[in-house]
Amino acid sequence: MNWITLVSLLLPAAATAVYKQWIPNTNFETASNWDNGRVPCASEVVHFEKNKVVSVFVRSPHELTDMYLPLNGEFVLASGAGFAAFDGSWDPGCDSGATVKFADAEHHAWFDPTLWQAVSSHRDLELAGRIFSVDEERVPCSYDDVIFQPETSFRVNVDSSRRVIHLRSISLMGQELSSPEAWAGYLRGPSAPLQFHGNGTLQVTGTGCPDKSGCACGNAPDGYRICAALLGAPGGQCPALTCQSPLQPLGHCCKVCGATINLDFTPDFDLQKYQDRLVQALLSQPKYAGVRMAISKVHKAQTFLGVIPRSSTPLIQIVLIDDEAGAQAGTAAEHLAAEIMEDIAQHGEALGISSGKMEVATGSTFSGQVGSHTLSRITAGTVLGLLFGLLLLAGILFLYRRGKLR
Repeated sequence: MNWITLVSLLLPAAATAVYKQWIPNTNFETASNWDNGRVPCASEVVHFEKNKVVSVFVRSPHELTDMYLPLNGEFVLASGAGFAAFDGSWDPGCDSGATVKFADAEHHAWFDPTLWQAVSSHRDLELAGRIFSVDEERVPCSYDDVIFQPETSFRVNVDSSRRVIHLRSISLMGQELSSPEAWAGYLRGPSAPLQFHGNGTLQVTGTGCPDKSGCACGNAPDGYRICAALLGAPGGQCPALTCQSPLQPLGHCCKVCGATINLDFTPDFDLQKYQDRLVQALLSQPKYAGVRMAISKVHKAQTFLGVIPRSSTPLIQIVLIDDEAGAQAGTAAEHLAAEIMEDIAQHGEALGISSGKMEVATGSTFSGQVGSHTLSRITAGTVLGLLFGLLLLAGILFLYRRGKLR
């Protein structure tokens, strides 16, 4: 089964599912898997570290002078692939007797966002570059589908702060495993221990997000791993920002200039429909061509008196950034955020939004701009609550002065 066919079979399974594909492989024919940057030729000696566990997919036949194998590993041979002894004939461009070593794949970590890419539907391709994910959501989330490309081998470190890493499904070698039973059967096979290592355990559930308001990604416990991998990669430092008080979106490793909006929602809220509304009515306008948006459900930690951890509250986070520079950085995102807040003021109740809070940081002088909108029914409830409290306090004072309370 080829790659395009696999995607076409997977995409109808769940319209809102997110497919994330693992990028690295341990294929024999991948040049970057060898220390000299090219596939070994006939007169060279191939060397696999004896104590390194590895799974290697071989697509085609190869002639080799010699090959040192690992103590624990496997070669997965495609039809017609294999190895034969070099007959000693002249091979132009091949250094006689050179030793070529297979690269160490142990460092490829599950929680490295640079090793994953989203597999896009036709609709998503139309939004390419306009919709992005905060860093924690670039790694597979609890209800995502994971794809390892057909006819590839791999090895991935699943070290995690969680004992179990939940996923909707895993597709590998052209086979989709979308039930706990199917995945358990694969784990009992010979290849799984060679492909996955570390203290975490992948668990396939076969179920998508059950909540139309969205589901939190679930990668927060491993957020520090994600940021360490992202910022530790070559060129992975946070960008220099021109705004004085940049914003820190939940689930994102670096601060940003632009705007964030946090929404409180009711059971009527539909995340996918609301995203479509924002894209079609606002983000697609020519004046916002340079603005990018991330929108998802997150959990914000709550504290007592600002110090003692209490609980976490689900909310919808919208992050808006733009391609403006210097003093204009974040200004287009700010204008879009203001339009979103205006739309919430007019239509929030019908959309299932009970309140919204906006924060803005631009490249101009910034001292902390915060805007909020709460629907009239919430505001009225707050006012009535305050009036009731004042009446109660007045009643207590009256009874105290009359000697009825001591």
